[in-house]
Amino acid sequence: MNAFDYVAASDVGSALRSGSAARSRYLAGGTTLLDLMKLGVEQPTVVVDVNGLATADPSLARVVELPDGGLRLGGLARMSDVAWDPRVRDRYPFVSQSLLLAASGQLRNMATMGGNVLQRTRCPYFRDTATPCNKREPGTGCSALHGITRTHAILGTSEHCIATHPSDLAVALAALDATLRVRGTSGSERTIQFTHFHLLPDAHPDRETVLEHGDLITAIDLPALPFARHSLYLKVRDRASYAFALASAAVALDVQGGMVRDSRIALGGVGTRPWRSPEAERVLVGQPATHATFESAANAALAGAQPRGQNAFKVELAKRTLVRTLTEVAA
Repeated sequence: MNAFDYVAASDVGSALRSGSAARSRYLAGGTTLLDLMKLGVEQPTVVVDVNGLATADPSLARVVELPDGGLRLGGLARMSDVAWDPRVRDRYPFVSQSLLLAASGQLRNMATMGGNVLQRTRCPYFRDTATPCNKREPGTGCSALHGITRTHAILGTSEHCIATHPSDLAVALAALDATLRVRGTSGSERTIQFTHFHLLPDAHPDRETVLEHGDLITAIDLPALPFARHSLYLKVRDRASYAFALASAAVALDVQGGMVRDSRIALGGVGTRPWRSPEAERVLVGQPATHATFESAANAALAGAQPRGQNAFKVELAKRTLVRTLTEVAA
């Protein structure tokens, strides 16, 4: 690990001032950053500890009611606290489930909401500094294209990168169409629609989100969506716990009289970013909540899949995962 300066910020203003420095990184739970620093993937010269911000503004680490019936999740709120919050569990089951199915209990007690959506891929080539990786070192090439691809993406890939986005929570947030609240280094606040937050790799896989250097996520707003009470996050993985998704689905359904009136669908474990599927949603709306309809939606969701050798099984796995999730929610 390289030498770096450590700054403990006491409020948002001081955090932003320190975070504007070149090669600075924010530290909250540290469950991703510290790992990558030890591997030499991340080499910040300034580490800005933002945990103290919650002392100055406790809402940054809490779940807060919004006037319209939605919820605001503080950027420093811990995954465990949000997952077990009774309002989240009641109004947005798939958000709670996505958190509880992620990592281990110890990590969930440390990791924050803002850090979770910013976590970086677990692609082994990205984490191995001895191999070329466009995401880590732009222009060096993508080792995964001709390497072991079993865990890699089949949606949203490019000739420059096929790394899978790792977050479970982000899949539920994409389905829900949440909103991020962000403070820039100028001090101004802006909002970002979650489905526009993560970028496709295209020619610049090193640029993963629309954030500018030094931006700080202060909150995640969950919109009031009554039928989100009927939602489910289903995760398929190699082992029962502490494993990343091979395929996952976040689904919310509004079914009345056996017909689908509205739907929200996103997939995980198969995309280079959390994969919202408006194609599948369009197939469902106005149709009977039947197995045949659900299969048609799954086919639409995976129509653009581009598997590579060892991950071809993910196409069928993702379809079956989505059909099962839809079936359980409809029931």
